[in-house]
Amino acid sequence: MESRLVVGVDGADSSLTALDWAVDEAVRHTFPLRIVHASMWERYEGVVPARTTDRPSGQVLAENIADTAAERARRRAPGLPLTADVLAEDASGALLREGREGTILVVGSRGRGEFAGLLLGSVSLVVAARAPCPVIVVRGDREALEGRHERVLLGVGEHDVDSPAVRFAFQEAAVRDAELDIVHTWRRPAHEPADHLLMRRAGAAYFTEGASELLDTTLKAAAAEHPQVRLRRSSVEGPAHTMLTERSSAADLLVVGARRRDGLVALELGRVAHRALHHASCPVAVVPRLRSVTMEGDQ
Repeated sequence: MESRLVVGVDGADSSLTALDWAVDEAVRHTFPLRIVHASMWERYEGVVPARTTDRPSGQVLAENIADTAAERARRRAPGLPLTADVLAEDASGALLREGREGTILVVGSRGRGEFAGLLLGSVSLVVAARAPCPVIVVRGDREALEGRHERVLLGVGEHDVDSPAVRFAFQEAAVRDAELDIVHTWRRPAHEPADHLLMRRAGAAYFTEGASELLDTTLKAAAAEHPQVRLRRSSVEGPAHTMLTERSSAADLLVVGARRRDGLVALELGRVAHRALHHASCPVAVVPRLRSVTMEGDQ
């Protein structure tokens, strides 16, 4: 199946920011762009207008949102292959159905009508948690959105050996000619003695050596496929969800893997992805892992 990039729009400022970012991403990858707007206007207004010359106001609004988004995309990238459609279903369902093989989904961090206190819109959260394809939630400051840092940030754990997230991060770094900043975090076991200086030093060396070996194994295949990508590797002590969020301020894109478990949306994502989606300073790519992988001890 041909690769493509799908972006959801709803007319809100957040979705227009996501649209602009998606256009630039499609150009980088030479992917066709599909713009979708989900609207349930038919359910509430019916499909038959009061007069044959009239169109229901909901239909007019939905079509205007899709058409305006398409025109905005064409102005930003003349010649980019694109389509724009109105889908008669709820936004989450429409985007999840669009997220088939070969697709990258792009959404804004907030939607129309979201409560002001929410850090992340409900549609974005559900799509990131349940889509079978990579989902990019566009957020962050202007430097990150415009790619000025020239850096992709990747968080890796013990289950990420040649994972979809690793391969995705290398591809992003390659098309951007950006540095790939790879971070692995580790934590001391709670039962380890911590009151003796020599033991503390030995413990740190032990965990650092293990982290280096893990990174070697995790990155080997992808690095061989993308030898041109500049790598910056680091292993640090601390919680992954905190470390990656802090380092995202110097990145144009944060890539994280996400577990796929049945249950609450937050648990489907995992702690790292969930925190990144709410607090990262740059766009966040959530790349699903296979359900068959055991996620106990996930970062």
